[in-house]
Amino acid sequence: MENEREIIELIDDEGNEIELELLLTFEHKDNVYIAFCDAATPEDEEIEVRIMRVETGEGDDDDEYVDIEDEKELDEVFQVFLDIVEQEG
Repeated sequence: MENEREIIELIDDEGNEIELELLLTFEHKDNVYIAFCDAATPEDEEIEVRIMRVETGEGDDDDEYVDIEDEKELDEVFQVFLDIVEQEG
């Protein structure tokens, strides 16, 4: 069975719509993170993974994806991402 890709559309800071492939949503230290890559990346090319912190809003559609500015936090969550991917095989 072929893996189904989950594509999400986000609006960047300039108002442009971008398509991203959701790779993983996970929790670490009471925060929720989302890992994704550019949906247009061909399957035979190496992907560039981007991880952002999910800031929960009051409504279902009010969540925001925030860049992780703290280098230590980014290193930690990237390692958690790698560990999860390795466990899932």
